[in-house]
Amino acid sequence: MRIIKPVADFPANSTIRTGFVPTMGALHEGHISLIKRSRSENDRTVVSIFVNPTQFGPNEDLSKYPRPFERDCEMASEAGADIVFAPSVEDVYKENSSKIQVPHVTELYEGAHRPGHFDGVATIVAKLFNIVTPNTAYFGEKDLQQCAVVTKLVEDLNFRIKIIFCDTIRENDGLAKSSRNTYLNEHDRLLAPCLHQALMQAKDDLLNGKKSSLTLKEQIEFLKSNSFNVDYFDLVDRSTMHPIRELNDNASLIVAAKLGTTRLIDNVRVIG
Repeated sequence: MRIIKPVADFPANSTIRTGFVPTMGALHEGHISLIKRSRSENDRTVVSIFVNPTQFGPNEDLSKYPRPFERDCEMASEAGADIVFAPSVEDVYKENSSKIQVPHVTELYEGAHRPGHFDGVATIVAKLFNIVTPNTAYFGEKDLQQCAVVTKLVEDLNFRIKIIFCDTIRENDGLAKSSRNTYLNEHDRLLAPCLHQALMQAKDDLLNGKKSSLTLKEQIEFLKSNSFNVDYFDLVDRSTMHPIRELNDNASLIVAAKLGTTRLIDNVRVIG
């Protein structure tokens, strides 16, 4: 496996079928599942490791975000990656660098609670797509609104890249795998699975005919009673990331909440 850092050293356009897994490092089983899938479907798999400063707000966790680079490279290699691409911030973002905004799907939820976050996501994804020029790129569904942003970005900018969204990988107790789970203390880690429990209970209620407004209210109260500070818990159309009150084929439940100082997000499909 090669480790490439300077953008200028990344191989030019190739005829080799390339799969791409963009990450911020601190790899876990969710990332590994993406790498393995790419490996099985492509001739070459590229994994980027780049903690993107433009998607962090001023009071977020950029400075403490985990950066176990050597361990990440070992895990990527064992999973079948051919190249780890780890550029510096200075190489990626020049002075007065351009940014990309993706409207409509970013108006609510993460977009509202983390202003500028999706501008940073869209910009770095577009930059990496232009550098790596993959045939296929792989993303986890845990970041559901990010999936909608990437879909719209690819459509609007005419990237000739197939985007594959893969199922969320979970701990045995249902907690979605996340690099930020390491922030949880022992007590909060025991409470964290309540997030997924609330989603699954809401899903069951909706499929059994309960009104969405009632089940959403009930599950927000359940989370609050278990020490969560809830940013949002809603039923959305996952293609538009706007709220719905009646089930359709794109219906998903989404949640973001803080447990102690750790902010967790998750989602489940209700139909489909």
